[in-house]
Amino acid sequence: METDMSLEYLSFRSNIPCRKIVLDDSEKVWTIYDGGPKTVRSPLICLPPVSGTADTFFQQVLGLGAKGYRVISLSWPVYWSVNEWCEGFRKLLDFLQLDQVHLFGASLGGFLAQKFTEYTHRCPRVLSLILCNSFTDTSVFQYGDSAPFLWMLPSMVLKKMVMGNFGGEKMMEPVVADSVDFMVERLESLSQAELASRLTLNCGSSYVHVDKLQQYCITIIDVFDDCAIASPVSEDMYRSYPHASMAHLKNGGMIFLLSVVVIVKKPC
Repeated sequence: METDMSLEYLSFRSNIPCRKIVLDDSEKVWTIYDGGPKTVRSPLICLPPVSGTADTFFQQVLGLGAKGYRVISLSWPVYWSVNEWCEGFRKLLDFLQLDQVHLFGASLGGFLAQKFTEYTHRCPRVLSLILCNSFTDTSVFQYGDSAPFLWMLPSMVLKKMVMGNFGGEKMMEPVVADSVDFMVERLESLSQAELASRLTLNCGSSYVHVDKLQQYCITIIDVFDDCAIASPVSEDMYRSYPHASMAHLKNGGMIFLLSVVVIVKKPC
């Protein structure tokens, strides 16, 4: 059964309302799903990869919400620089009246989670980080030189750039294949500006000042099969955060958040 037609996903869409939050101007619209008890003032916030949307983490919202955790899954509007994104996310937390949060980020979402932690390190807004298939330096991606020009590329070209990370024609377990189909549909829902801006954040010259994050509770999750993050990048993550907790999954593909039931430990 395809992921977006599963009973679990249908339960998510029927029980967790989708909220649209406008910040700054009418074009800065954040989309969020907020599950679990609203009395929890330090929720887990999930940040998707380039191709993800606010419903990418529906299993985490439902599963952890049922255990009494508050989980917010979101997608952001068009931002062309990391600093602009960090300032927008800070305003979102202020709007939601959340002083401090736990961040769970996948790929680009994990990079932005680190950058926001760095951005607010003098007045911390982050309690802990869970980084999935993430990275600390955008120079590892092949489109770095093209980043200033991505805004000009048509949507079809941008989508092909992202689709190259989905495993191509390789044989996949049915649940992994369904998860890839789900993410392809999410990718199709993104506008040209949304996709171009995300790829610009992903590939533009930027890196994390990891020395500013050493005091935080960090968990690193990696998948050993099809993944957009190469082994040297994962090894750099381990070196950057030598005191981090490690979690390794044997399989599940790049989209393991959907294809594998991941039990996330209680945030630090």
